[in-house]
Amino acid sequence: MANLGHQITLIDSEVAAAINQSGRRTGTNASLGVLMGYTFRRSSGRAWRLRKQSMQLWSRWIPKLTTPELPLAIKSPLIKFASSEKEFSSMAKLVKERQDLGLKLLEEKKENPFNHSLPQMKYGGLISNKDGRIDPLLLQQALKIALTKKNVQKITEKVIKLERDSSLSKSGWKVYLKNKEILHMHTIVLCSSLGTEKLLNPLGYKVEMEPILGQAISIKLNSENKNWSNWPAVLVNQGFNLIPQDQNKMLIGATIEPGKIPGKIYLDKMKEAAPELLKNASIEYQWYGLRGRPVNRPAPILEVLEPGLILATGHYRNGVLLAPASAEWVAQKIQETQNK
Repeated sequence: MANLGHQITLIDSEVAAAINQSGRRTGTNASLGVLMGYTFRRSSGRAWRLRKQSMQLWSRWIPKLTTPELPLAIKSPLIKFASSEKEFSSMAKLVKERQDLGLKLLEEKKENPFNHSLPQMKYGGLISNKDGRIDPLLLQQALKIALTKKNVQKITEKVIKLERDSSLSKSGWKVYLKNKEILHMHTIVLCSSLGTEKLLNPLGYKVEMEPILGQAISIKLNSENKNWSNWPAVLVNQGFNLIPQDQNKMLIGATIEPGKIPGKIYLDKMKEAAPELLKNASIEYQWYGLRGRPVNRPAPILEVLEPGLILATGHYRNGVLLAPASAEWVAQKIQETQNK
């Protein structure tokens, strides 16, 4: 939106917070940055279009955001193990449709370069040579630098109320901040996840979202000397993401738990996804984060509620993946409003 010439104000109480791995993580700080675009199981509909468009946009965004100090890249490939024969059959069908998008089938009984180093592949799987991972902490740092270059104003206060402002324009808005400051805006884009209901209910809108929790652990192998040269960038096993890091280190995690309190049962399941590795490893640290999932409607919510009030939120597990397509959609809606 800044590239299109709009004057942007980013209001986020954590926009000036340190980007690191210490303490409890929220938002993108808690993300693993996994991009599962081309392995999406459906080949039609909005969800598939958003994923496909985002993957194409990421390939254009990354060269513009990367610097010598912040070398952004999509690390690939991504391998996904099937959890049943039925899922493997679905994978086989998907691979036939998307060979031009870098998908290949991994059959359990056939030789492949990863066979001897990965956990046991019971039913087979697929490999996506274009899917993978972006480091979410490096990404945030790069985005902040880009925003500063574009003169985007950053405000670290919390928003407590929104109110229509007819004095500014037919679609004008007042934004009330916790410090009692009032901002006047032509357009508001709400990316407020679980805080969205509190802001919209007084305006007469009901947008329900439920919290979904994700846990992650960072492990370190205690004796093996492993540089992960025979591993993919991401291995999805039993629904969990296994991500090689520096020598002898790995991240394991997923966003799958309802509620706001992390459960031990999901932590145990996470460990089952890499049993051999964890026999000889210690947990360096662990964390959890919350995601907002729309209730009784698909994620994400991309909707113009009324002139000047746009929703782009509730991305659930795909915030990093769908960021480019969501931003493009918002920019198009703003342009359409201005052209009327």
